[in-house]
Parts: sequence; C-alpha cells; structure tokens
Amino acid sequence: MNILADVLSATILFAVPLLLVALGGMFSERSGIINLALEGIMIVGALLGCHVLRWLDPSVQSGAMHGQVAVLIALAVAGVAGILFSLLLAFSAINLKADQTIGGTALNMFAPAFSIVLTWAILGQGQTTMTLPKWVRITQETVGVTPNDGFFQRFIFTSLYLTTFLAIILFAIAVVLLYKTRFGLRLRACGEHPQAADSVGINVYRMRYAGVMISGFLAGVGGMSFVFAVGGFQSDVAGYGFLALAVMIFGNWKPWSILGAAVFFSFFRVIGNYAASIPFLPKFENLQGVSTYLWPMIPYVVTMILLVLTSKKSRAPKAEGIPYDKGQR
Repeated sequence: MNILADVLSATILFAVPLLLVALGGMFSERSGIINLALEGIMIVGALLGCHVLRWLDPSVQSGAMHGQVAVLIALAVAGVAGILFSLLLAFSAINLKADQTIGGTALNMFAPAFSIVLTWAILGQGQTTMTLPKWVRITQETVGVTPNDGFFQRFIFTSLYLTTFLAIILFAIAVVLLYKTRFGLRLRACGEHPQAADSVGINVYRMRYAGVMISGFLAGVGGMSFVFAVGGFQSDVAGYGFLALAVMIFGNWKPWSILGAAVFFSFFRVIGNYAASIPFLPKFENLQGVSTYLWPMIPYVVTMILLVLTSKKSRAPKAEGIPYDKGQR
C-alpha cells in the first residue's frame, strides 16, 4: 500500500508542471501564436525562482519569514520572469512577423546557456545546480498534524508543495477565463479568424500579446513546479516543455482534456521511475546494459504512439502560426 500511495502522490506532483505548462501553451496557441519556447521559459522561471529561494533561505531559517510565504514569492518571481522572457517571442512573432517556430527554438537554445552563465556569476564557476531548502515541502509537522505513516497521510504529504494548490486555482481560473468571459471569447476569435475579430473592433495584436504573456506566466510557474518535483534546479528541464506541448495537442487545446492528458502522461512518467520497486512489473534483467533505461522511456514512447493515433482528431486553432497583417482580408 505504501508504494501505491507513493506512486499516486508522485503522479500528482509531476502532473502539476505538465498541466500548467500545457495550459500556457493552450492560451498562446488559442490566440494564434505557436509557443515552442515553453521549455526555455520553464528554465528561466525555475532559474530565477530558485535564486530567490536561496536568497530568502536565511530569513526563513531565522524565523523572520514563513517558508511557504518564501515559496509564494519565488513562484511569483518565476511567473514574472516567464512573462518577460515570453515577450521576446511575442515581439518577434507579432511585431516583426518572424517565423514562430524558429523564434521559439532560438529561445529554447538561449535559456540553458543563460542559466549557466547567471548561475556561475552568482554561485561561482562550475556550479550549475541548486538544491532546494527542506522547508519548501509541506509536511505533517508544517500543518500541525501528528506524524503518521498511514496510506492517506503518505499519499497527501509525501510530495505536497504549494504548487499543487496553486495549480488547482490556476486551472479553475483558466477554464472560466477561456469560456466564461469576453476576454476568452476574443482570444479564441483571434486564433480562429483574426480578420473577422479585427472587423468588429478587437485589437488582434493586443490579444495575442495577452495570450503569450499568460503562457509565459504559466510556463514560468510550471518551471518551478518541475524543480519541486525533481528536487533541485539544473540547466535543463529534461524535455518537459516539449512533453507539455504533446499534452496540449493530445488534450485538443481544451483545459479539461489537458488535465486528463497531464495526469495520464505523468502516471507513466512515475511508473518509469518506480518500476524497480513495483514487484509485478518485468525487470528486463536479461537485457544487460539497457534494462535500466527501458521503463524511463515509456512516457515518451506512449506520447509518440498516442499522438500518431489521435492526430487526425486534433483540431488546432485555424490561424495559429500565421502572422496577422491588418492589410489582408
């Protein structure tokens, strides 16, 4: 039962960054901008958020600040960093009408190098990783609960971070914002038929900027969520930004479907990590030298298979990736 509780807890933990980043990609593409820079935005958000945690650590250790307040500040900084970094993509794609795929790829290449240079400048040359303080996790002692190793306590508190609650709130806001507000209707219109939206007085450029900035905020927070999931910062996020793009496509650019896809892919990611501890799963012991890599491959193999099987049913926004020109009708 303990391994089941750990698997379920870890599934939620790894689903949170997938959900947030995929929702970010959804907002950008719903406005008509392909955001391939999600991976780079995650790195920049996680980078600055972790430096903030490191800077606030003495205050938390001395009792001058509550640990979860420091985490909330770091998440806010990560979100703002994501917004600022995403503006580079927005400017190139909207104002300069540059190729959005190339722009996103360039930002993805820039982010890891930038993270290494900044980390070296702050921590010293050769140091590219940052470990998380122990107080970032919400434990039974944190909330005043008597320590217990039962199933529910283990399921709830093994991998509980503030980002889990934040993801629930942001998901609810995303659903309401996209489907229940005038802003959401206008955003979707700009991704489907920007000329028609412009003809009724909607500022397409402004809406697309808003979509990319929302995407940047969610991807930046998602970057910090990924750092919490893996236990520290490195100069990359292990392809999680691209996996989030697959989740977005598999979820057909719809929040509820994206939620299900994020949990689904996260479950296979966790199974790959816990395969050695689950007795009924094959260990591939006869395949010497490669057995340890087979289960970690599962989430990416499943991603490719499902994308192939569902690609015909996917319906992307009609105007995504197409630069908008007010002179065209």
